Amino acid sequence: MSGQKLSEQRLAVVLFNLGGPDRLEAVEPFLFNLFNDPVILGLPGLLRWPLARLIARRRAPVAQKIYQHLGGSSPLLANTQAQATALEAVLTKDFDRVRTFIAMRYWHPFADQTAAEVKAFAPDHIVLLPLYPQWSITTSGSSLNDWRRAAAAAGLQTPTTAVCCYPEQDGLISVLAESVASALEQAEKNQVSGYGPPRVLFTAHGLPQKVIDRGDPYQSHCEQTAAAVIEKIKSNWPELTFDARGCYQSRVGPMKWIGPATKDELIRAGQERVPVVLVPTAFVSEHSETLVELDIEYRHLAETAGVPWFKRIATVSDQARFIEGLAQLIRESVAETKMPWPDGGARRCRPEFSGCPCQP
Repeated sequence: MSGQKLSEQRLAVVLFNLGGPDRLEAVEPFLFNLFNDPVILGLPGLLRWPLARLIARRRAPVAQKIYQHLGGSSPLLANTQAQATALEAVLTKDFDRVRTFIAMRYWHPFADQTAAEVKAFAPDHIVLLPLYPQWSITTSGSSLNDWRRAAAAAGLQTPTTAVCCYPEQDGLISVLAESVASALEQAEKNQVSGYGPPRVLFTAHGLPQKVIDRGDPYQSHCEQTAAAVIEKIKSNWPELTFDARGCYQSRVGPMKWIGPATKDELIRAGQERVPVVLVPTAFVSEHSETLVELDIEYRHLAETAGVPWFKRIATVSDQARFIEGLAQLIRESVAETKMPWPDGGARRCRPEFSGCPCQP
């Protein structure tokens, strides 16, 4: 394929995401698959399997109530399909033929099925694209490891590169900044005398502190995303007044998780009587943790805590600038011979983040 132009190549792009149950009966097996992942429960298989089964059985009734709010299933696959379709349309002008595929980590379509479909397509090049802007071994790392296993089992030997992370990708940041700025303008119009300036809470899915202590760069990447959005707002809308904080949601279990907790920050905002703009930093698609946890549970908490005005920012989903940003990452990736990074191969993580997959 040396010297082959982009326009002459058949390209396969595999989008990775968490997955979600497609019916209420699938909730328990979905949870089992999640907790049986060795990067989620770091135990030997003989111990992990029964513990994952026990956790899934105990958590299933609560999780089913969550999915009942969504009509009995997760919208994540449909949302990911919309992103895949939009991305394929943008890339069509660059390649002889391009096709997008989806591989979910914990529910259908699994990597084995997708690897077989990619092999049948017979591409010249494969780009692996985790729909996680911030790297973590528990998300992108787990999905890419599972893909390597599935690709090997399928006998898929096509040249392959992978996008590592894109916490400051301009398309992502631009869409978020514009949405936050619009919400801040709304808050200003609805502000009542006596309230403080609006507070922007950048919320991301939490992780156990021990994962970060082992060198995982996820929290640092979340902070990079929030800082880039703030910088963009201050540059493009200098008249807006606000403060901002990062926080983390979805904690489960008794162990210590990274913080501060989003719940605690909402209570603090209520005590300080400040309007809140809640920004999902690490989610690029709507699913249970945005549509239920943020829109229902946290909105109710904000109201009861005394938050005078509350607005949740939508995920970037298939908005054009975000999709174009992903397309640019893929164009850059095709030219690489190793796992490429958005900044041309340089390590973006500080030396203490030993969990960064990019070598120094």
